[in-house]
Amino acid sequence: MVVNIEVDRYPGRMKRATDPDVLLLQAAADPTRLSVIRQLSAEGEVCACNFTDCCGIGQPTVSHHLRVLRTAGWVASERRGTWIYYSLRPEAVARFRVLAGELEPRSVGSVGALASGTAPLDVVPSDRPNLG
Repeated sequence: MVVNIEVDRYPGRMKRATDPDVLLLQAAADPTRLSVIRQLSAEGEVCACNFTDCCGIGQPTVSHHLRVLRTAGWVASERRGTWIYYSLRPEAVARFRVLAGELEPRSVGSVGALASGTAPLDVVPSDRPNLG
């Protein structure tokens, strides 16, 4: 039996994000990259070799995540001899603050309590079943 395998099975290709804000947020959404961002925020400047301890991952994976963060604009790098040091770019942090500041809840209730910091973040809206 011969099976016809189409080369382009799905007519619409998945669109790559090109919006710098989307790239910035996507890069920060990964748990490992968020750990890297937090470490850079706490320590200022970190050698690439020191991320393996905080994240519990190997050097090739660290390099991948740092490349994603660099491409998205989160980090700057500086080579010193054989080592590369990374730091947060102030422009990225400022843009992230602007993006977060643009978000504001419109309704009152559990969302308002979240915004004021009086409710835990695991609040489930009443119109959705609790699956957890």
